[in-house]
Amino acid sequence: MDVSKKTAGHLSRGDWVDAALDALADGGVAAVAVEPVAVRLGTTKGSFYWHFANRDELIAAALEEWERRHTEQVIASLESLAEPAARLRTLFRHAFGGTRTGTVDAAVLADAASPLVAPVLERVTRRRLTYLRETYAAMGLPTEQANSRAVLAYTAYLGLFSLRRAAPTAVSDDGLLAALEPLLAP
Repeated sequence: MDVSKKTAGHLSRGDWVDAALDALADGGVAAVAVEPVAVRLGTTKGSFYWHFANRDELIAAALEEWERRHTEQVIASLESLAEPAARLRTLFRHAFGGTRTGTVDAAVLADAASPLVAPVLERVTRRRLTYLRETYAAMGLPTEQANSRAVLAYTAYLGLFSLRRAAPTAVSDDGLLAALEPLLAP
């Protein structure tokens, strides 16, 4: 995030949320602390208290923004594609090629036991699985098979970014989409 043109007094709530998402991606919920986020923004924690009552409110706002950007906006953008297979192919290119999105997802998943994270993660996971299941069903797969394929695709997504978090050089992007091709077949 480029805040160089902004002064500390002109930081918005959204600036703080963006910086919190960056911190979350880099180090999980524990990294979303007021002082380090203020340093990222080049300001003091006094600016924080103008926008948020406490750290939990910042984390909740960051998780809400993560859900909006990386689930609801993505799904909305895919709906313009008439063919379900095209929606899945586009989704896979976006999801498996978007390392920053996957990094945030892996960080959120790593903090799944947090009382702030758990309900949001549950909601996002259910929403994403429902979307995948509905898309596979629209491709003509029976309900049980559509559900299995949705779970397999989402598990592959989460597994890839968990692996990249644990061992960043263990998986290359070469051929990744080709390896996922069976998940696109009806």
